[in-house]
Amino acid sequence: MDTQNSTESPVHHGESGDAKARKLNQKGLDEEEQEVRVKQKQVKRPWLREDADKPPAEQGPTSGPTKGKSLPSDTGKLLTTPTRLLKLILPLPIRVEKDKDNNDTNTGDYGRARSSNDTIQPLALLVHPQQPLSYVERLIQAELPPVVEDGKEKIPNIYFRAEDSAASENRPTTRDEARAADKKDSQSADKNPHVASYSGLGHEAKEDNEKTKSWVRWSSSTEMGDFIRDAARGREFAIEVEGYNFEMRVSVPSFNDRTYYMRMRLRRMSRQIDELATIKKECDELAYKSAHRLAQGGFGLMAGWWGVVYYVTFQTEMGWDLVEPVTYLVGLTTIMGGYLWFLYISRDLSYKAAMNVTVSRRQNALYEGKGFDMHRWEQVVQEANALRREIKTIAGEYDVDWDEMKDLSYSKQVKKALENERNKRGAVHDDEEDEVEAMEEEKRIKNEMVQRDKGVKVEKK
Repeated sequence: MDTQNSTESPVHHGESGDAKARKLNQKGLDEEEQEVRVKQKQVKRPWLREDADKPPAEQGPTSGPTKGKSLPSDTGKLLTTPTRLLKLILPLPIRVEKDKDNNDTNTGDYGRARSSNDTIQPLALLVHPQQPLSYVERLIQAELPPVVEDGKEKIPNIYFRAEDSAASENRPTTRDEARAADKKDSQSADKNPHVASYSGLGHEAKEDNEKTKSWVRWSSSTEMGDFIRDAARGREFAIEVEGYNFEMRVSVPSFNDRTYYMRMRLRRMSRQIDELATIKKECDELAYKSAHRLAQGGFGLMAGWWGVVYYVTFQTEMGWDLVEPVTYLVGLTTIMGGYLWFLYISRDLSYKAAMNVTVSRRQNALYEGKGFDMHRWEQVVQEANALRREIKTIAGEYDVDWDEMKDLSYSKQVKKALENERNKRGAVHDDEEDEVEAMEEEKRIKNEMVQRDKGVKVEKK
C-alpha cells in the first residue's frame, strides 16, 4: 500500500507529496527496525517469575489489621523465606514488562507467557539482606526493555525511596517548643504514626495521608537489610523507574512477617527440646542419685575399716604391733591407687572431678538405655539458641519487645535448658562464632556477586 501511494502521489500532489510519502515510509521502517531490535534484546534477557497469572496482591495478609483484605494490585510485596533470602515481588506494568506482539505464534519469534491479567505481571526476585541496592537495581534493569533517549537506547535507572520519618511540617522553632514537645512525647506516642510504624508494624500500621508523607532517595550502595529496617518506619517503600514515568510501591514486612519462619522453626525445635529435656532430666536425676549412693558407700566402707582396726587393736590379742603395718600398707596402697586413677582420667584431683566421672559414666549408660542421642541434643539446642539470637537482633532493629515465652509457648524447662547450654558454652564464645559466621557469609555473598558480574559482562560481549 505504501508503494502504491508513493507512485500515485505525483499525479495528485506533485513532488512535495512524493517526498512526504517517502518520509513516512522511512519512518515506519525505522520503527519496525527499532521494535525488532528491542525484541531481540528482550529474548536474551532472563525472566524470573512466580505465579505469573496472579497479581502479588491476590492473597491478602494472614495476620494483623489487614487480615483477609487484599492489597492494591499495584502494590508489591517483600516476603520472607525459610532461608535468609528475601523474596521481592514487583508489580511490573504490562506495557513495560512485555510486548503482546511478541507472543504472536505466526511470526515464529520466541514469545513470553501470556497473562490473564492485562495490567500487572508479577516479577519475583530473591535477595539477601546483605546485598546492596545496586544488586537489586541490576536485577530489575535486566527485566526491563531499554528506553530510547535522543535516538539512543539506554538502560533505565532505578531509584529506591523510603518515607522520611525525620521530616515534619510542625518542627519546633524554639527551645521552649522543643522541651514542650519532649514532655508530650510519652502522651502523643500512640497518635504518632511513625512511632507505631517503627514498632515493627510495617505494612500492618495505620495508613498515613499521602500528602503528609515525605520521601527520601537512598544510595544504591546501601545494604538491603539496612534499607528495610529504615523503611519499616512506614508502611511501604517506592521503586521508581526512570524513562517509563512510574513507580512501584512495595509493602514493608513487619516484625512478625520478617521472623515468621524463624519463629516457626523455633516452635518445632522447642517441642523437640521439651521431649528430649524430659528424658535427659530423668537420666540425670538417676545418675546423680547413683553417684551419691556410691559416695555414701565409700563413706560406709571407710567407717567399716575404722571399726575393724579398732576391734583388732583393742579387743583382740594381736594388738597394735600387727595392726600398725597393715594400716600403713593399706593407706599407702589406697593413695597410690587413687593417684594412678587420677593420672588415668587426666582430671583435677577434686571431689567434683570424681563425681563428674562417675555421673558421666552413669549418664551415658542411661542415655543409651533410654535412646537419648546426646549429639542430636547439642545440635538442636545450639540451633535454637542461634535462632533466638537472630530473632532478638531483628527485634532490636525493629525496636520491639519480643516475649519469647508468650510468643512461642515456651515451658520453663525448655528455656532453662537453652540458657544452661548457652552458659556452658559461654556468651563470649557465642559472639565470636557469630562474628566468624557473619564474615564468612559476607565473603561468600561478595564472591557470588563478583562471579555474576563477570557472567553478565561475558554475555554482553
